[in-house]
Amino acid sequence: MLRTFFLTSTLLGALAFAVPSFAADDGGTDAALTQALQGSWRDPANAARDKYRHPRETLEFFGLKPDMTVVQLWPGTGWYTEVLAPVLKDHGQLIDAPVPARGESEPDNTMTMRYLAKLKADPVVYGKVKVMDFSPPAKMDLGPAGSADMVLTFRNLHNWQGRGQLDNVFQAAFKVLKHGGVFGVCEHRATKGKTVEGTFESGYMPVDYVIQEAEKAGFKLAGQSEINANPKDDHDHPKGVWTLPPTYALGDKDKAKYAAIGESDRMTLKFVKP
Repeated sequence: MLRTFFLTSTLLGALAFAVPSFAADDGGTDAALTQALQGSWRDPANAARDKYRHPRETLEFFGLKPDMTVVQLWPGTGWYTEVLAPVLKDHGQLIDAPVPARGESEPDNTMTMRYLAKLKADPVVYGKVKVMDFSPPAKMDLGPAGSADMVLTFRNLHNWQGRGQLDNVFQAAFKVLKHGGVFGVCEHRATKGKTVEGTFESGYMPVDYVIQEAEKAGFKLAGQSEINANPKDDHDHPKGVWTLPPTYALGDKDKAKYAAIGESDRMTLKFVKP
């Protein structure tokens, strides 16, 4: 009996060490981000993209704290979930709203299945993540009004724009946030002066249009950052942003050229609900 208890205690201790607990102050945020970014649960291919996505600097710019309730819209296969889940595990709450699954052959379905498999495979890291349906315009509820400290979206605006749902998404984000809550946006950035009609199909969005739409929903722009800027990206590629890594939509054609450019030039905007 004692031997069983020893083994169980040792295992629990190891699990606790794997995902440390942090206080919810500024020092805790820094330590939590450090541990999350170095975590063994991260896919090595995802970690290799930190040099393009700057997750620490991006989340610090948005003002993330370990005691927040954070809603992440359309997390893809969970790239940012690998970082957010352990940071928020002990003192906060991560609520992910993945891309709605469609037919079995649909890319969105494959993406969502990979995301759900990630959560299921590591309950120690992801066991507290709440998953909700978010499929504008049919399912728009992100939770009780005024219940979230932060809503985040990474490279999704062009998808909603193409579906005619960008306004609805911004309104849903505004509704779920507390007063003073943050709406953090990272999106492929179109060349200045371009219109949304001429760019969104390429994956790029004009900064002024995004700000306009967010302010129309009631948000106030609190800051812009060049954290995720890429001056090597001229925004003009045969298959839009998907020409660039990590997608490489042209396959091996000119792959070295696009690898040298890196991931897309991106806007990073911080909005606040007054």
